[in-house]
Amino acid sequence: MAEALNPAALIERAQRETGLTDFDSQSFRDGLSILLSEAKRADRFTEQGLAGFEGEVVKALSDRLRVADYVRRHPKVRDERIARPVIVLGAPRTGTTLAANLLATDPARRSLLSWILTDPVPPPTLKTLKTDPRCLAALERERIQRETNPSAGRFYRNSAIYPNECIFVMHHDFKSLCWEAYLPMPGYLEFMLHGDMSTAYAYHRLFLQMLQSQAPGAWNLKMPSHALHVRWMIEAYPDARIVWTHRDPFAAMGSLMSLNAFGGGRYTGGNPDIGHLAANAPRQIAEHVNRMIAFKAARPEIPVHDLHYAEMMRDPVGEMRRLYAFLGDPFTEEVEQGMRDWLADNPQGKWGKHAYTLEAFGHTEASIRPFFENYLAHVEVESEGV
Repeated sequence: MAEALNPAALIERAQRETGLTDFDSQSFRDGLSILLSEAKRADRFTEQGLAGFEGEVVKALSDRLRVADYVRRHPKVRDERIARPVIVLGAPRTGTTLAANLLATDPARRSLLSWILTDPVPPPTLKTLKTDPRCLAALERERIQRETNPSAGRFYRNSAIYPNECIFVMHHDFKSLCWEAYLPMPGYLEFMLHGDMSTAYAYHRLFLQMLQSQAPGAWNLKMPSHALHVRWMIEAYPDARIVWTHRDPFAAMGSLMSLNAFGGGRYTGGNPDIGHLAANAPRQIAEHVNRMIAFKAARPEIPVHDLHYAEMMRDPVGEMRRLYAFLGDPFTEEVEQGMRDWLADNPQGKWGKHAYTLEAFGHTEASIRPFFENYLAHVEVESEGV
């Protein structure tokens, strides 16, 4: 471990693998240093898991080098204006993915498609968003993975050509909660909860500008943890149109812990840290909702649309029609049909039922209710009886 998780060595490896040396800025170094220090303390890696973790770090650094190189060679990218993005946020597992997927069916909108987040440079054009060879290769990998393990899709509705989270852009600045989702890294979590996120949003904007330069459109973005960083988010995008998703927090917490347990053995040989997940999830979800409550109180002039998971399950098209009225965007027959087609192709439970309980993680509703008293006092949510 002494030679592993070394920032300088991983940066040098990314530079060697890309043949590039210059980043757009050095803002990523603080997060990278804290992340790797905390990862050393976690000390639960298998040999294969450690190699995988370091590989993800190198991939994030390499992607940032490629983005920086592209922008240097195309300086007009920085002139792109990111206007009135729709930003879907909320606690994890509250319907942000469904909302983003339905918005993405609108041909007027641009989304951070999964394949682009995996391989963003050079950026695709409007004509090649779903025909680029990188996209087709990702779809083929996806087909093989689903044949091998079809039930994995029960956790998350995703595809190479579906929108994914801004968290994979923030990755490049090493200010991303998914770095600590599977291992106990309390120092990194504190950095994420209380650190300055302005550089992550500055890089996020640059990333969008690069993509928009080749494929213009109104941005449809989603990341639950925008709720944690909403102060920084609104400074970066002052004309953003905010959509806040709501769900029974006890169901959301059970779903999040189950999802993270599924992926949590990736570095530890199939042995997720259940204790870490159980301790981490209540605090994190509570922070998501409490910060949004505080933001709405402090900034009442900024409109926020409340989108409820229970209503989306009952009448998704009706709820999207109401959302479009809030956005001031036309809900055309084409838009509605695109959403209905997506829903028909993605029925709930298509890849199996996602079953979960709080008890599996040593919790009951009573044990975590104190975390959500403030939220439940401010927002009326329908109980799912988990």
